[in-house]
Amino acid sequence: MATKGKDTKQDFEVEEIVSRSERFIENNSKKIIYAIVAVAIVVGAVLGIKFGYLAPKEKKAAAAIFKGEQYFARDSFNLALNGNGLDYEGFETIIDQYGSTSAGNLAKAYAGISYFKLGDYEKALKTLKSFNAKDNMIGPAVTGLIGDCYVNLGNTKEGISYFEKAAKQADNDVLSPTYLKKAGIAYESMQQYANAVKAYNTIKNKYFNSTEAADIEKYITRASTLNK
Repeated sequence: MATKGKDTKQDFEVEEIVSRSERFIENNSKKIIYAIVAVAIVVGAVLGIKFGYLAPKEKKAAAAIFKGEQYFARDSFNLALNGNGLDYEGFETIIDQYGSTSAGNLAKAYAGISYFKLGDYEKALKTLKSFNAKDNMIGPAVTGLIGDCYVNLGNTKEGISYFEKAAKQADNDVLSPTYLKKAGIAYESMQQYANAVKAYNTIKNKYFNSTEAADIEKYITRASTLNK
């Protein structure tokens, strides 16, 4: 009976640690995505002003998305997506009208994140998958969020594949450890502890300068213990 009580306590502690980790990663992922998208907008605006090469349609798209960014920054996701009925039409309309432009493409990222924050994971998944990014910051962040969508839709296995893809795409100390940690936690939820240990060890050995590496040893120890 004592052993059973001890096991129950241990299970509770593991669940609590995983829950806290998920909240930590979610909060930091949000900051990362917001920062990346903000940087993309600033860079695009500077290039447009400096070189004056933007086509009229691109300029209209950039102007149209501006107010949406303000709503997005205030977490007013419904307004950001659907417009205010006055001077802003919404990300969805911008995507329809200017989807082929850089600003229109960025609206897909904004819209996908907005749907995700509103809990509409199906629409978030569809919209995020339509976003096109080849750089090593925005692209991996969107790929990782697609993984979050799959996990929230109950397809943890597919979610893990996107977390690992995002980590590989980024290959840096900012994003890669975040998504490897997400993958590890997801593996643990599926009781695939050996895979979890592998993900955590990658953080320890390859991204040892990252924030996630600071306490990764306890994740390795936990997953290793549960793997026995």
